[in-house]
Amino acid sequence: MNIGVLGGTFDPVHTGHIIVAEEARVKLNLAEVLFVPAGLPWLRGDSPVAAAEHRVHMVRLAIDGKPYFRLSMIEIERSGHSYTVDTIAELKGQLGAKDELYFILGWDSLVELPRWQEPSRLIAMCRLVAVPRVGCSAPDLDSLETSIPGVVDRVILLDKPRVDISASGIRERVARGLPIDHLVPEPVERYIREQGLYTTA
Repeated sequence: MNIGVLGGTFDPVHTGHIIVAEEARVKLNLAEVLFVPAGLPWLRGDSPVAAAEHRVHMVRLAIDGKPYFRLSMIEIERSGHSYTVDTIAELKGQLGAKDELYFILGWDSLVELPRWQEPSRLIAMCRLVAVPRVGCSAPDLDSLETSIPGVVDRVILLDKPRVDISASGIRERVARGLPIDHLVPEPVERYIREQGLYTTA
């Protein structure tokens, strides 16, 4: 069974995440896609992140009624910083020997892969599915191969969807009192308003 893994802070989860997950699911014939909210994301540094309970609840609202999508609490329940390699290793331990994981990430994140924790071990455990990010060029796989030998054979580059939505942009719009109903699923938009999230930049 092929299983997709879409990680992120989901601060907040938005329509782009749903579109990317569905495109990868259909394109790669994935049985399901796991949404994995980060516990303590190391690359966000000192940037404030909404409480895990809010981010988890927003993911639940966004994927409700979508049978191919599932929430995983694996990183939220782990203490300390979240490293993808640890998450994939833990998921591999929960799955059958014939199950294969497809970790979904943006072109921009793929370029940063040499900075990740144990990238060589990561690509040995899963395939990487890289999706476009508006404003980003396609990754130079030859350059990545120099840094991480074998990565070329473990990467699937998708040329769509090209979604121009960012969580940071959504947070800024909320802080400015601008509408976001076209950027996030309706239940997520309602939750953000009800909870007063992102009201200060």
